[in-house]
Amino acid sequence: MGEVTEYERNDSNYTYESNARSGGEGTIPTICALILFLAGAYLSWRTLVGTPLIVGVGSTVLASFLLYTSLKVANQWNEAVVLRLGKFNRVQGPGIFFIIPFVEAIRWINKRTQVMDVTPQEIMTSDSVPVEVDAVVYFKVNGSKNAILNVEDFDDATSKLAQTTLRDIVGRKDLTYLLKQKEDMGKEIKDRLDKETGKWGIDVENVEIKDVILPDMLKRAMAKEAEAIREKNARVIKAEGELAASKKLKEASSILDDKAITLRQLQTWQEIGTEKNTMMIVVPSDLIIGLSKKAK
Repeated sequence: MGEVTEYERNDSNYTYESNARSGGEGTIPTICALILFLAGAYLSWRTLVGTPLIVGVGSTVLASFLLYTSLKVANQWNEAVVLRLGKFNRVQGPGIFFIIPFVEAIRWINKRTQVMDVTPQEIMTSDSVPVEVDAVVYFKVNGSKNAILNVEDFDDATSKLAQTTLRDIVGRKDLTYLLKQKEDMGKEIKDRLDKETGKWGIDVENVEIKDVILPDMLKRAMAKEAEAIREKNARVIKAEGELAASKKLKEASSILDDKAITLRQLQTWQEIGTEKNTMMIVVPSDLIIGLSKKAK
């Protein structure tokens, strides 16, 4: 594949500079011009009797050059905005098309979806928390004419607009909203961008909030707060369990008589005795009651 080119117009004339955006449109014109040159040189050598060879070769070179500069090929994902003497004339592509050399110039437009990283910037939220927001913008060119005529550099303009819009929207939200509603904030930024970029022929397809970067001190404070909340919940759950257990014990004491309590006591001893590493000494309750009366 040959080197790709883009034709750019300045105030006085048309200059040609390399740009990877256009695709490989120079290959086919080069081949066609080379074939025309070889065929013309051969015919001049065989048929132009009595005519200087330099005249035949010169005319062939000129025709080849004109073919090379007039024949263009736009890839499937490209469109070419044709300017004639500095004025908009038409939009061409994809495929093969011709321009008038030295009279018409073209600007290539990539019609595929493009990805733009919004430069992370420190923003103060509505609750006075400094954060850095990292976002990505997906957009494509729908109107090639407007993208060339209505804005000098639509890539740079869209990037700058995305930065200012992001700063404005984040500044109106609090930290909790930023952390929990990233998708909603991305949609809000997309709607704002669409209103401005529509006149440039740019369609913003999506805005994704990749990350919200918090200061280290704030991260530590949030970690302590989360730990305190978890400890509080654990204590509340434990207290609720003890309360429920005491209520059940109270209900059980009102239901069980002395014999049932004794039977439950024997069952408890049996459960404790199943553990081999436990030694249990059984003392009759009557003996304890007697000793307590004598002590009194």
